[in-house]
Amino acid sequence: MALLVGAALLGLHFLASAFSQMPLTPMKLRYYHYAASYLEPYFAQNWMLFAPDPLSDNRGILARATCPDGSTTDFYDVTTRYVEKAQQSRFFPSRMSRLVTGSVQQLSGGDPVLARLRESQKEEKKKELPLTPYEKTSREEAVRFLSRYSLTQMPAVCGGRPSKVQIRLYVQQLPPWSKRHDPKAEDKVDVQDMEWVEVRTL
Repeated sequence: MALLVGAALLGLHFLASAFSQMPLTPMKLRYYHYAASYLEPYFAQNWMLFAPDPLSDNRGILARATCPDGSTTDFYDVTTRYVEKAQQSRFFPSRMSRLVTGSVQQLSGGDPVLARLRESQKEEKKKELPLTPYEKTSREEAVRFLSRYSLTQMPAVCGGRPSKVQIRLYVQQLPPWSKRHDPKAEDKVDVQDMEWVEVRTL
């Protein structure tokens, strides 16, 4: 009996994983959040290492805080520290690096079909498709997690008593491979500031 239950649970796991990677369909739009709530953050699938769309940019987060006296700190580089830790321990990297990277991907990524649709609408100066309910929830969860993580990386900020925290997402678009020898090729950096989050709610 236990073997049968185990096989059923394993089958459901593989079914959820396969469903999360299927092309965008009305069924996926409607039910994807159920699979994602189970898979994220530990079992999330990311096939960007393979074709057709490998990552061609650097992504990361900066964070700043508001102190009880109303002053605002400078931005602190949150990304570099966990990347360096992961690179120093290549055989046994911390799972935290994957959690942070996954949350950054939640903010800057999304379904490629919807992304292309919104990009075409932007180019044609049409009203862009609003975020789906799942996208909104996913972004909110990512902002809250990255805000909490950022606070752990700057414990001395505001004397250890910050009242609000804000994260900034940056995406550094690297020059294409075909222009790797072109000295005039420049990086392009896009920045997006997220909403301020009350520390007491984290």
